[in-house]
Amino acid sequence: MPNSIRTTSNTQTTTNTTPATFKAGDSVLCPSLSLNPFVLTNDPYGKRDVLALEYESSYFYYDRNGYFVRANQNETDDFQPSLFADTPANRQAIATLYSGSHTSQCKVIDTTEADDKEAVLISAFDLSGIVCDIEGAATALDDIGQLLWLIYTGKIEASTAVSMARITHDSTSAWTELLLSKAKEIKETLAMTRYGKEAANETLPTKTKP
Repeated sequence: MPNSIRTTSNTQTTTNTTPATFKAGDSVLCPSLSLNPFVLTNDPYGKRDVLALEYESSYFYYDRNGYFVRANQNETDDFQPSLFADTPANRQAIATLYSGSHTSQCKVIDTTEADDKEAVLISAFDLSGIVCDIEGAATALDDIGQLLWLIYTGKIEASTAVSMARITHDSTSAWTELLLSKAKEIKETLAMTRYGKEAANETLPTKTKP
């Protein structure tokens, strides 16, 4: 998994004292993910009034002010900006801020046990992303369970059930692809550990169409 750093300084103030607002189509910098620029889009699933960017086959969500919004939220609870306008001044500021190694500045939280022989250092940002994906998948599964219960108890008409089943299928397909992608990334990291042989030999399930 790529190393990432969450910035706690408002780089945007290097060029503008007014907080930036963003919209779909804007080119932005997100130093917690990459030093390369991204292009914002609306929520690809059309469920929330948020902006999104794609990084390593995953979507990350932000509000109009550039604050990170978790996959299971409609509003941010993170009031430190994560996005900055893609300007030469901001590129230079971010490159200067993140130049060189950050290892000596990185706070490490050790959760290993006494009998652990190996440990993998993962950024808090990456771990937060994994949690968001798990919570999102759990929410999707709960929605499916509620839909099946309504069908079983006959509380929705057959024609409505067909439409809802089709929407549910699209949602589960999207979550399946996302979770398999995350599992692949984690297994690539495990391949560098003593579990590498097991991780390399195990085959991830493939999604099949009904």
